[in-house]
Amino acid sequence: MKKTSTRLADGRELIYYDLRDDTVRDAVDRRPLERTVTTSEVRRDVLLGDAVAIASHRQGRIYHPPVDQCPLCPTTGDRLSEIPDSSYDVVVFENRFPSLAGDSGRCEVVCFTSDHDASFASLTEEQAALVLDAWTDRTSELSHLPSVEQVFCFENRGEEIGVTLGHPHGQIYAYPFTTPRTALMLRSLATHKEATGGENLFDAVLERELAGERVVLEGEHWVAFVPYAAHWPYEVHLYPKRRVPDLLGLDEAARTEFPKVYLELLRRFDRIFGEGEPPTPYISAWHQAPFGTLEEFEGVSRDDFALHLELFTIRRTSGKLKFLAGSESGMSVFINDVPPERAAERLREVAS
Repeated sequence: MKKTSTRLADGRELIYYDLRDDTVRDAVDRRPLERTVTTSEVRRDVLLGDAVAIASHRQGRIYHPPVDQCPLCPTTGDRLSEIPDSSYDVVVFENRFPSLAGDSGRCEVVCFTSDHDASFASLTEEQAALVLDAWTDRTSELSHLPSVEQVFCFENRGEEIGVTLGHPHGQIYAYPFTTPRTALMLRSLATHKEATGGENLFDAVLERELAGERVVLEGEHWVAFVPYAAHWPYEVHLYPKRRVPDLLGLDEAARTEFPKVYLELLRRFDRIFGEGEPPTPYISAWHQAPFGTLEEFEGVSRDDFALHLELFTIRRTSGKLKFLAGSESGMSVFINDVPPERAAERLREVAS
């Protein structure tokens, strides 16, 4: 992998990740952009104990542009985009309309391929491995920013999810705090560790799932399963079999096997609802240990956390979506219409 860092016309950082070491990236952003001004502010909800990012500048972000005006495609001739070069393998750049900025963190866009009509599932294993390298490198770099406590790599796919740019891409949020979902996991870890005399809860969950009926896909170094208490109609958790706290902890064997396992999982998601159905909308989310202090979670260290990816769709059956209505949105109590055991069975049925 070759990494080349440059700056866009408004000062934002852009990084090329290339498969070939002899690739030269010296194209200049020719757009007449003024320096980006953001109004991101993180406010604490004192009743719930969580945080809300107030980012009014995002109201003006690009919304479903025509294909020939896609800002994530390479620059060609007089058609200028966020990527100055005429081609690329993987590109990461600072979001022009970030939810988090400055002391409130940082937001980046990850373009998986220059092919507008592709998807992550259509990438080659070599391309997917390069994306993994980019995620890992950005996790490392962002973790060293003084305002960053947790790094979150994710992909939103499909208009049903709320995606406004059709080009295959994901995002990275670098939060200035430990996110509420991660905090819940850490509290559960601490409680279980104390109650069992030191047992790791992630290890216990993985051992139970490996012995059960909800395993979807298993390799030598990775296992994918539908969790016992799945929140979403089709939800899969992908774990490395050797517990590590973040992407940086993956060894070479796990990194090598990941593209094959993950691509197969994504391709199965596109086959859940049968032939002729539009691509399955999904969210794919990496869960990594926070880089800040864990003092509030007594007895728990970063090494107790288990890196894992959670992949789920909001489509519950052909042509129907799972909406977060009263119970989910009002009380955070999910109602799942698809039994996890049946979801796992279906995902095994659609194997390549």
